[in-house]
Amino acid sequence: MPEWSLITVSYNSANDLLRFWKDFAHHDGVEWIVVDNCSGDDSVEVARRLGARVIPLVENLGFGAANNVGFRASRGEYVAFVNPDVTADAVDLGSLREHLAKHPLDLVSPQLVNGDGTDQPNGRGLPYLAYKIANRLKPEKLVGTYLRIADGPDVVECDWVMGAVVAGARERLAVLGPWDTRFFVYYEDSDLGLRNHRAGGRSVVLGSVRWLHGWARETTTASASAWRREIPSMVKFYLRYPRLLAIPRSLFGRPAGI
Repeated sequence: MPEWSLITVSYNSANDLLRFWKDFAHHDGVEWIVVDNCSGDDSVEVARRLGARVIPLVENLGFGAANNVGFRASRGEYVAFVNPDVTADAVDLGSLREHLAKHPLDLVSPQLVNGDGTDQPNGRGLPYLAYKIANRLKPEKLVGTYLRIADGPDVVECDWVMGAVVAGARERLAVLGPWDTRFFVYYEDSDLGLRNHRAGGRSVVLGSVRWLHGWARETTTASASAWRREIPSMVKFYLRYPRLLAIPRSLFGRPAGI
């Protein structure tokens, strides 16, 4: 039985897999599973060449549903969902395991960084709709409230962590579902963190572990097809969490509270 299972959902991700996973060093006790959402490129062949166990799907099930397929096929005591555009380091899994062994209800992520080494705010506060809008317009105003970064060895508690990397103990993830398949893509990571919080857990970012993340969010390009996928998930999310339609106090210079 492996100690860790890394699960990656691919969809036309051949280039990302070649760029970010080409140097992934396979370790005993770590399995890497790629669930392919019926790609039109050679993602399946690339993932196999890189050493992954590949589960090719005959249709695109969406991000959460494909992650759940990988979760059911995995065997590790600990599981990390890792995007194709993330450079994972198996050596760092020991630090994640050490944290999860002490805090088995947590969901944890490394601090993600850009190609130039600067930090990405992959820790997030409560996803008020006003925060989501402000993050597209003036993200610098949200650092410390909605956008959270773990500096140095810090362990920073958040309300959710970006779905690029989410790790947890198998038993905890099984209790959570883990992913809600009603979200085809977008908002499923926010929902997972909030459900974990409601069930007594936390979401944290470990500053001592730093992984590269490409972070090419397609909706920032105003793609009509991307927005068509995001808006249905947005509606489902805020119908489930209507209190997050309120305006957070921190937008007026006052602490938001959690």
